[in-house]
Amino acid sequence: MIALDILLDGLFAAVAAIGFGAISDPPMRAFPRIALLAAVGHALRFSMMNYAEVDIASASLCAAMVIGFGSLWLGRGIRCPMTVLYIPALLPMVPGIYAYKSVFSLIMFLQSLNDPGQGMQYMQLFFLNATVSLSVIALLAAGATLPIFVFKERAFSLTRRRRPADRPGNARQTPPATDSDSPENDPARSEV
Repeated sequence: MIALDILLDGLFAAVAAIGFGAISDPPMRAFPRIALLAAVGHALRFSMMNYAEVDIASASLCAAMVIGFGSLWLGRGIRCPMTVLYIPALLPMVPGIYAYKSVFSLIMFLQSLNDPGQGMQYMQLFFLNATVSLSVIALLAAGATLPIFVFKERAFSLTRRRRPADRPGNARQTPPATDSDSPENDPARSEV
């Protein structure tokens, strides 16, 4: 039963990620990888929260790091930027229920200004839900972008083909200087 719950959670996250990915129009070859990243990340967060009793923010950070490193690894095979893969995969993990509850609590607070006791209760609920929402969103972003900072060269070379001059063992040749490269022919360098 536990395995079925985890698989269903991953499946629903994959379907949602494909829908979010379709909005941004990635290449067709990216959709299976987006679905895989979303399923693995969301299932990991679900497992950590329900079976390891980890809070939603920490579980989201771990899942986002898995999605981020996975997008680095999977994006290289299809020459696709990391962001094309990890943004749709992260969107099913945005805590919509907490955002809804914080907006609802704020509206209820504004409607109960005449009753200070009830107003304080709604304000407390607003801050609780808003804090959870913002911290989860911030940790999702931090976890997914961590691979960009750790593997900077690799992250920015995913969409580029290696030129023969860039391959190891080949010396990079510079083109010979032309007359247009001299300072006399450059109007910005000439003195007035």
